[in-house]
Amino acid sequence: MLSGAVAAFTISSAHAQTTEYYVVRDTTTKKCTIVDKKPTTTTITVVDNGTFKTRTEAETGMKTMKVCTEN
Repeated sequence: MLSGAVAAFTISSAHAQTTEYYVVRDTTTKKCTIVDKKPTTTTITVVDNGTFKTRTEAETGMKTMKVCTEN
């Protein structure tokens, strides 16, 4: 039973480490947001090099992106 719990934790930890966050901009509203899945539509685009390993890094990065701070 213990080995099952360890295996489940290992799998969920590995998943958490592979999550990436993207700073994206809606081409219609011109608003920037942070998402955890790479956009697949043409109406939302990743800003600059807006790929980050943590949400905190993405929030900090978004504050420095000119296109996100203009509006």
